[in-house]
Amino acid sequence: MPKKTEKSPAAAKYEWRKTEKAFYLPKEKGPVRIDVPPMNFFVVDGAGSPADEAFQARVGLLYTLSYTIRMMPKSGWTPPGYQEYTVFPLEGVWRMDTDAWKPGSGLDKSKLRYRLMIRQPWFVTPDVVARAKESARKKVPAELLDLASFEAFTDGRSVQMLHVGPYDTEPETFAAMNSFLNEHGLVRTEQTHREIYLSDPRKVSPEKNRTVLRFFHLNTAPDDVKPGS
Repeated sequence: MPKKTEKSPAAAKYEWRKTEKAFYLPKEKGPVRIDVPPMNFFVVDGAGSPADEAFQARVGLLYTLSYTIRMMPKSGWTPPGYQEYTVFPLEGVWRMDTDAWKPGSGLDKSKLRYRLMIRQPWFVTPDVVARAKESARKKVPAELLDLASFEAFTDGRSVQMLHVGPYDTEPETFAAMNSFLNEHGLVRTEQTHREIYLSDPRKVSPEKNRTVLRFFHLNTAPDDVKPGS
């Protein structure tokens, strides 16, 4: 159940790029350790390639709901505790079917499974969500809107790294992250990862695309698994 996860900051416009750099804008060129607190999100599940129409529709749904809340004061109602803010970036938690990766032919993107999400500010409550959905019904088909949920996530102990370049070269960054886990005695508890999209692929070339990649819910390796082994 989503809950209030943070206190309302000062009245100035809340800019996640300035206030929460540790989560979204890692400075180091290599992997870094980070502890991520609870955060609330609009979420929609799906399967298949990011090039599919269904994927793009889900992205559009999340942005519609997020900007509906962002613009509520201009629509005649201001949520309690509202503060002007910048909409948070699109994120995705990804996994793939066991047969998705085929030697010689690479990744079959039709086998991907994803949870797309956009984080919401501290003042967003179930009542605010209900109002946003009701307003969005004017723009979004009911069968698509009904896929969206409002959920809390706690990534907790994590390792993340900024990936610069095409999405198809992410395995190079994952390799560096896996080496970092091994060197620091950390293990993944699940074979999923989070991606935070800092660039709009429609506006930048693939080589300049910026994506934060994160392994989350990490544990300490067992005593018989020594760092570097």
